Amino acid sequence: MGGLVIVLSVVVALAGLILVRRLVPLEHFKSQNEVTGTIHHAIAIVFGVAAAFSIILAWEQLGTAREITAREAGDVEALYRLASQLPASSKNQLQQQAQSYAEAVVDEEWPLLARGQASANAQNAADKLRESINQFEPRTMAEQELYARMLTKVDDLEENRGLRLLASQEGVPPLIWAAMVILGIITVAFTYLFGVDAPRLHMARIGLLTVVVALSLYTIYTVEYPFARGVQVGPDAFERVLDRTGG
Repeated sequence: MGGLVIVLSVVVALAGLILVRRLVPLEHFKSQNEVTGTIHHAIAIVFGVAAAFSIILAWEQLGTAREITAREAGDVEALYRLASQLPASSKNQLQQQAQSYAEAVVDEEWPLLARGQASANAQNAADKLRESINQFEPRTMAEQELYARMLTKVDDLEENRGLRLLASQEGVPPLIWAAMVILGIITVAFTYLFGVDAPRLHMARIGLLTVVVALSLYTIYTVEYPFARGVQVGPDAFERVLDRTGG
């Protein structure tokens, strides 16, 4: 897909150059090369800054989503381990519910994240997990401390779950996307205004510039949503938890 986008962009850019050359004589541009070069340089810098900012923003969002997912999976495993210290009846129930939550996230919720949606079953499993912890009645100081730790962990779990769902809906702001696309088109199209005697060399330069612009935009498109498209966060952290807990 990326290669096709870049090839099509180059074809459109070169077609635009051919059209301009047929409509406007080459001599008309030669006297303005110096001014055209100065303006084009400024436009290219603005596009480069905007593209670099967007790539950094998207990459940071990807890293944050990966970190949130790891913390959430760690909360599930921590609850499973803490439950092992409870009496048998409470232990089995809480451990089973922790596994059920992880399974629902992996099997049902992860495919939905690509569309920014959540799984009702995963949410229900999280609610049941909190309900079971709230219903536990500690009888000793050790159980009281354990109960407090489980409450903290389930709070962390719900917080990280909310952050993960929010991250699945966050991409590069539409205003920045519009600015980058417009700047990219202007950056390439402005090169049509150079008066160059060697047409093949001119086409080669425009082709290379178009590759850079299209590749930059496609890179941002690929990584802007952490749970969708090309580069994305997978459910590996939850799968490892299920492996370690026998789920």
